[in-house]
Amino acid sequence: MRRLLLLALFTACPVAALSAQTTSPYPALMIPLSIAQVPGKSVWYSTGNPGIPGKDNEGNTSNAGYVVTSDGVVVFDALGTPSLGWALLQDIRKRTDKKIRYVIASHYHADHIYGLQAFKDHSEAVIVAQERSGEYKDNEPTADEKANQRLDQRRAALSPWVDANTRVVPPDLTFKERMTVTLGETRLTLIYAGPAHSSSDIMMMVEPDGVLFAGDIVQNARIPFMNSEDVSTTQWLRALDEVAKLDPKFIIPGHGKTSTEAKQAIAFTRDYIQYVRNTMSTAVQNWTDFDLAYERADWSNYRDMPAFASNNRGNAYRIYLELEQSQFKADRP
Repeated sequence: MRRLLLLALFTACPVAALSAQTTSPYPALMIPLSIAQVPGKSVWYSTGNPGIPGKDNEGNTSNAGYVVTSDGVVVFDALGTPSLGWALLQDIRKRTDKKIRYVIASHYHADHIYGLQAFKDHSEAVIVAQERSGEYKDNEPTADEKANQRLDQRRAALSPWVDANTRVVPPDLTFKERMTVTLGETRLTLIYAGPAHSSSDIMMMVEPDGVLFAGDIVQNARIPFMNSEDVSTTQWLRALDEVAKLDPKFIIPGHGKTSTEAKQAIAFTRDYIQYVRNTMSTAVQNWTDFDLAYERADWSNYRDMPAFASNNRGNAYRIYLELEQSQFKADRP
């Protein structure tokens, strides 16, 4: 009888261990995470809803992905809730038993970093970000968004997936301009592109595959968010020039559609920024009130795109202020 009992216990242990690994410690997703593979490459990615985070999309609005190499896995971005981060982690574990070596945070905005909690608590991955990511806190006057205020907002907007247990996970390792990670035959180059969309924007080029994780520097067929004190559209346009020089064969933007036509994706972001700048520049030069300038502007090419209602007016106002400030500086003796 005792031998039978011990045998039952031993045979039950693997099942219990497996259950512990696969049962989510976070609120369950009702909408499964959809993962696609870059054709012919050991690179996978998730494409989020192009709108803004809400209960209808469970906070899944940004893109993320991972690269499987002969010497481990590198993840780029972790999505906007711990539940989404966990789903991404589980997808990796279904495809490979290789160690998750690094998680790269493209920048510290809520829709890209709350999923870091799942990787921090359930893997040995080193979290990497640009050094200005440390500004993501409430008492930093140049912060892109106030960390605690945003977390409170998301606890209400994304309950139950963001809750009282959700926390902001800081990076383990930071760099200033460039960092190269070589795993087996794969070389991953991390490139600082900010301050543009945020103070800490980075991209990741995967070679020899020619795949670029562009972060929010590129947002394809979706109106980007630019209403932040740290946004510099001047630097953003320069960063897009750098993206074009990399000449990727496949581009994974921070939001919106992935594409084999990288030039078109880059052009969409560039054309939008340049159009808003040109429109607001005319208003600033003519001392036209912003509200009047915005009302008179022709937004017909962008009005029906995702996130237009939530982002466009704020973007135009931020650029109006940026151009106004640059004009005042130019007028100084």
